[in-house]
Amino acid sequence: MEEPKPATDEPKYRIRALHTDRTVTVYQAYRPGIGLPAAREGRFPATWKRDRMTWIKPSFLWMMYRSGWGTKEGQETVLAVEITREGFEWALRNACLSHYERGFHPDQATWKRQLREAPARVQWDPERDPQLRALPYRSLQLGLSGEASRRYADEWTVSVRDVTPLAHDVRDLVRSGDLDGAHRLLPREDPYPEPAGLLDHLRARTAQEPRRPGP
Repeated sequence: MEEPKPATDEPKYRIRALHTDRTVTVYQAYRPGIGLPAAREGRFPATWKRDRMTWIKPSFLWMMYRSGWGTKEGQETVLAVEITREGFEWALRNACLSHYERGFHPDQATWKRQLREAPARVQWDPERDPQLRALPYRSLQLGLSGEASRRYADEWTVSVRDVTPLAHDVRDLVRSGDLDGAHRLLPREDPYPEPAGLLDHLRARTAQEPRRPGP
């Protein structure tokens, strides 16, 4: 069956995620030496480097695009990380856009200072459909460093699940042409209920194509 076309009224910049009243689910992919212990223990192990930047993605399909359905080297274990909405929103409030936008930022020097000082950064990359084709609206990528990275691992994380089998099941259905079946397996990602003003400093209406973040 032909895949339905995305709604034309979907805003270009909006967070869509699997969420509850208290939590939001984000995705990452790691080598098994990191991902499997994290899923087994429900938290990131001591070997997970808390002093480096880590990128989290609320979009399951964008994670599939980035990790090649969990097959790229170093990204063989796909994790669904449930974190507190309080922590997620703290990161967004303290984030800076990862690229400079003329007319949105006062000047490059101000943006560079904000980027250097911010514990989080945001990129908006084209969302993906189950065939991993780019859609006309964007998906949030949230990079965490310093305080944000440490709090993510040690305070905000509620649960960690290995969803690599799900990634492979969806991939196999897509490759077999069963798009309806693939859609039924996908996590339900609804618009995130943003508090007023949460993303005002992160929605550059003239944003150009940003570089892809790392895993």
